[in-house]
Amino acid sequence: MAATHVDLLLLHPPSVYDFREKSILYGPVSDMVPSSVMFELYPIGFLTMAQYLEERGMRTRIVNVALRMLTDKRFDLERFLRKQRPKMIGIDLHWMPHCHGAIEVARVAKRVHPDVPVIFGGLSSSYFHEELLEYPEIDFVLRGDSTEPPLHQLLLALERGEPLDDIPNLTWRKDGVVTANALTFVPQTLDYVDVRPELLIDMAIRYRDLESVLPFNGWLRNPTTMVLPLKGCAFECTTCGSSATTCTHLTMRKKPVYRSPISLADNLAAIGRLSRGTIVIPGDLLQGGLGYATAVIDEIAARGVSNDICFEFFDVPPIEFLRHIDAKLPTWSFEVSPESHDPVVRHAMEGGASYDNEAMETLLRQALELRCTRIDVFYMIGLQYQTYESVMETIDYCEHLFEFGDPRLQCFISPMGPFLDPGSQIFEEPERFGYRKLAHTVEEHRQLLVQPSWEHILNYETMWMTRAQLVDATYDAAERLNALKLRYGRIAPKRAKAVADGIAGARALRERLNAAMANGADGAAFEQLRGDIARLNHSTVSDKQELFWQRHVFSFKLNAIAKAGLDYVFGRRPGTAPSTAL
Repeated sequence: MAATHVDLLLLHPPSVYDFREKSILYGPVSDMVPSSVMFELYPIGFLTMAQYLEERGMRTRIVNVALRMLTDKRFDLERFLRKQRPKMIGIDLHWMPHCHGAIEVARVAKRVHPDVPVIFGGLSSSYFHEELLEYPEIDFVLRGDSTEPPLHQLLLALERGEPLDDIPNLTWRKDGVVTANALTFVPQTLDYVDVRPELLIDMAIRYRDLESVLPFNGWLRNPTTMVLPLKGCAFECTTCGSSATTCTHLTMRKKPVYRSPISLADNLAAIGRLSRGTIVIPGDLLQGGLGYATAVIDEIAARGVSNDICFEFFDVPPIEFLRHIDAKLPTWSFEVSPESHDPVVRHAMEGGASYDNEAMETLLRQALELRCTRIDVFYMIGLQYQTYESVMETIDYCEHLFEFGDPRLQCFISPMGPFLDPGSQIFEEPERFGYRKLAHTVEEHRQLLVQPSWEHILNYETMWMTRAQLVDATYDAAERLNALKLRYGRIAPKRAKAVADGIAGARALRERLNAAMANGADGAAFEQLRGDIARLNHSTVSDKQELFWQRHVFSFKLNAIAKAGLDYVFGRRPGTAPSTAL
């Protein structure tokens, strides 16, 4: 096969690079997100960077290395990279659970292509930008939440042999000394770059490789997509690595910036032309004010988008806004994350939100009178002031919500993990908030990720619960919540039994792992448990299918996808040239 030449090869790493050879019980850290414990869902920034460069005549390729390794035992990254001829390799380190895999992927890339620059980006990369350049495999870090123009400038400067001193947001080695250029590219609009779903069709055809561009394992069965309305945040949640204060220091973003209602609605409409799957709008539109949020709904309605739209709310939304959604959109849902039923715990964590149980219950009852398809309420374990007893009382409160009698209302609970977010208030001042932080550097986090059990992977414990107690609380809460879901008809008996069996199996396996570690067992002892570990690393505290919306018989609009493919092949779409892939 001929070598593939690209200007930028974007690689999304697994959480742990050699997870296929290691025996690690990762636990339920990914049960509340669509992806697996390898967190194979790549960031939306891959799409915006690729689109920005493609519009300027540069070839890009996205390769979901984590997904390829998950679904194909024969996939060998080194062999794959030997067939590529990139001018630059980009690797995301957005969240810290990728710090092991990201650096190992960089090492493989540098071994195969020693003269090709390797660049990192993402929030965690921005936080640890200088430390990352202590790894010789990494040449550059681009900091901030928006890096498309600086990335383009860097590629051009390297190609032309020009100085790098004036490229904003760039950390690099100047004459062997780590140098951080000023972080000055902080755009006050998000409309300068389009997010075009057809780009993934273009790449799949161009490189004859569909799987590398898929968002997560199982996406073809549950084609949920996400459309980001803003960057930054108006809230000060102490646990969040993207809170208002964190953004001020980490990305220099003083206040949130929003996509225009027209741009956002156009993005949804573009997805809706190709897929019938649910589209999630995270980040709470109401941060931009009621006028902005209402305008977004009106623009979506004007385009006739028929997909189920799921909204996220950081605070109790006005019922008038939900009624406006109900009047404008044919199908919609929403999720809220009060985190705890206990106002003391909740208010210690929240920074600006004013969740009140009574107000939230009133809102939920009123919303259930509308046509919303589902309401998800999320709770968390590992918070300030939260004890084991408090966690169990949260499950009692979930039963209270189930007593509303409407199956559209669902509750979830999961641990905060595996890591505290770098830059969050509790990461910066753990003792002030009652936390003990167990890893500080990138390398310390990398070593935690390869411990045999998630109990020992967690990078924190609190003055109210040790790591062992956090694990106990997680399994006990999940077991009780699963039983409640069965009793109140939220899940089928078969699914409830599978979850119960999974929790019981994970408990037993945890004891065996702890005993082996206490006895100083070597890798061979853990290897004997590999089969059980692999089986129990998926949907531990709930069935992941509970996260997904009702599927359509035909989730994709095949005629539209075929037309988009032909438009690319024959160069009929603006900004594309005839493809040589066929």
